[in-house]
Amino acid sequence: MIETAFTPLQSLGGGALIGLAAVLLMAMMGRIMGATGILAGILQPANLSDWSWRAAVLLGMLSGPIAVLFVTGQLPAVQVPVSTTMLVLGGFLVGIGVTFGAGCTSGHGVCGVARLSPRSIAATLTFMLTTALTVYVVRHVIGV
Repeated sequence: MIETAFTPLQSLGGGALIGLAAVLLMAMMGRIMGATGILAGILQPANLSDWSWRAAVLLGMLSGPIAVLFVTGQLPAVQVPVSTTMLVLGGFLVGIGVTFGAGCTSGHGVCGVARLSPRSIAATLTFMLTTALTVYVVRHVIGV
């Protein structure tokens, strides 16, 4: 069975940094920090300045593990307890969900809920209920 690590301090710190980044992006650029929207915009930018801020945000996201390496001398441990086929299938399903949900968990859950967007609140409730149901089925019904 998969064991979930309880890391309240790291989770609080990470959440605070994500929130701060979302607030700064909104305050400085007037943009919502939705990861899939940022990635989609870097693949098809409207202009150079649009591409630049998106590239800066993505580089910031990628710099986390590098900062951990610099501070601790080792990369963060990552365990992926599923097959490559399941990862690809999961990525495909997430892509469908992002398309039909008009955004991802970061855009709706972090930024949309903070703006009291009814669509984002409904999307976030759907994400959370689906996640809870999936964890229950995987851990207690299937028994992985």
